[in-house]
Amino acid sequence: MKKKIIILAISLIALLIIALLFFRHQPFAYSGVVEAIEIDISSKISDNITKFYVKEGDRVVKGQVLLELEGQDILRSYNFARSEYERIKKIYNRNAVSKEIYDFKKYLYDDAEIKKNYLIIKSPIDGTVLYKYYNEGEMVTVGRKILTVADLKEMDVWVYLPHNAIASINVGEKVSGFLSEINKEFMGFICSINDTAEFTPKNVQTKNERERLVYGVKIRFKNDENLTLKPGMTLEIKFKN
Repeated sequence: MKKKIIILAISLIALLIIALLFFRHQPFAYSGVVEAIEIDISSKISDNITKFYVKEGDRVVKGQVLLELEGQDILRSYNFARSEYERIKKIYNRNAVSKEIYDFKKYLYDDAEIKKNYLIIKSPIDGTVLYKYYNEGEMVTVGRKILTVADLKEMDVWVYLPHNAIASINVGEKVSGFLSEINKEFMGFICSINDTAEFTPKNVQTKNERERLVYGVKIRFKNDENLTLKPGMTLEIKFKN
């Protein structure tokens, strides 16, 4: 009899542990895919790439040179405009030429200098090079993206909630994200809630699969110092309420 009681007690304890583990994980009712805050880098002119200074995966800082373009015609125009401006400036300082002519030459020089700066493309942010779409020697055209740089220190996750859940959350509210692969929690906050409902995206799972109309909620998470969160990972989301 005592043996049966012990076995029963052990079974009950085991069931209790399993139940606690199960229900402890229940608050993570929603999940979303991690997205980087990406910036596409393009050129203001059509020209050949002469030099890349970065590759995919490199970390860069704001203002760092990413690549250079050839710009033969632009450099010739710049050198000519500079020499003309320097010549006119000397004459103007001797009061031997009108201010209108001086201003015109200075305008041409300033314009040529702006175009010359188009040949050196720099990073607009601190971040990581995610994608590189061209190689050295290839020609790029105006507006076509050459690189994609992302700020991986902060990451976005979209989740989709039914209308009855939207009423209990607010922009700025703290949110927890759980990365199950490494059993790690990340802290974030709600940065936007869509005003209108939409049909549930096909690649998104909701708490209740019968929910058809949902509201998109964007949550921004702070990455850790190792930049563990990567684009494409799935975070399980827990709202504080």
